[in-house]
Amino acid sequence: MKVAFCFIINYEHILNKEHIWKEWIEPNKDIINIYFFYKDKKLIKSKWILENVIPDKYIEPTSYYHVIPAYINLFKVAYQNYNNEWFCILTESCCPIISPKRFRYLFFNNFNRSILNWKPAWWNINLQKRANLAYLSKELRLANDPYFILSRNHVSNVLDFKYNHQKIFDLISAGGVANESLFSIILKYTNKLQEVIQSPCHITDWERMMSATSPYLFKEKTSKDNLFIEKTLAENEYIIFIRKIDKNYSDSILRFYIYDYNKKNDYYLFILNIKFLYLFLLISLFVYLTFPSIYTIFA
Repeated sequence: MKVAFCFIINYEHILNKEHIWKEWIEPNKDIINIYFFYKDKKLIKSKWILENVIPDKYIEPTSYYHVIPAYINLFKVAYQNYNNEWFCILTESCCPIISPKRFRYLFFNNFNRSILNWKPAWWNINLQKRANLAYLSKELRLANDPYFILSRNHVSNVLDFKYNHQKIFDLISAGGVANESLFSIILKYTNKLQEVIQSPCHITDWERMMSATSPYLFKEKTSKDNLFIEKTLAENEYIIFIRKIDKNYSDSILRFYIYDYNKKNDYYLFILNIKFLYLFLLISLFVYLTFPSIYTIFA
C-alpha cells in the first residue's frame, strides 16, 4: 500500500521547503509516490520535481479560481498505480509537521478512509457564485477544505462522477473556487460523505488572512505562531501538514515540530507491518496445508 503525494505547483514552480520534504520522505520512501501538476515546465529547475511531474497530456490551463483540472488530472495519473491507497493534495507552500513515524502510523491505521474537513456553505449563495451552489439542492450546498486526503475508493467516486454526471460536474467547476466544495458535494451525492474522517489534515490559519482569499503565511519565527501550531496539533489528531510556509521560514522550527515536539508520544506508536503480516499468513497457510495434523492437536 502506498500514498500518492499530489502537488499543485505554480508561480516559481518550486517547493518552498524541498529539502525538508526530501529528508522527511526518506524513512517512508517505500510507501510514497510523488506527482506534480505544473503550469509551465520550462520554469522547473529542480531535478527531483522534474522526475516526478505528470505527463504533459494531463496539463490543462488553471487559475486560482478554476483549479479543478489540476485535482482531477493528478487523481487520474496517481490512480493508475494500483498500490496507491491515499491521495494527498498539496501545494508548493505545504510542509510536513509531524514525524515520519506518526505519518506511517496514521496511514496504516486509516488507509481506507478519507480525511476531509467539510461543513455547510456559510456564504450567501445568491450573491457569491462559489461552486454555483445556488443551482444545487439544499443538501448539496457544502464546503470543504481545499487540501485534504482521499482514499482510493473515494477518488474512484470522484472520477466516476465526472464521467457519469458531466453536466453537474461542469456546472460546479465553472463556479469560483469550486475546489472548496466539489469533493464534499460528490461524496454527499454518492452517499459516501458519512464515511470520511471529518477533520483537517493541514494546519491553516484563516483568522490572520493575508488577503481576502489567502490564509496566513508563516514567514518569521514568532511565539504566537508556535502557540497556534501547538494548539492545532493538540486539538486535531489527523494533522499531517502545514500551510502556508514561506521559503524563508525557519527550518529549525519545522524540524523541531517534525522530529522533537511529539517524540515521546511517537515512541509508543505501534505500526502494523503489512508485509510481515502477509508473510505470516502465507506461512500459516503453508503449514496448515502441509501438516494439518499440527492444527488438530490444538483443536
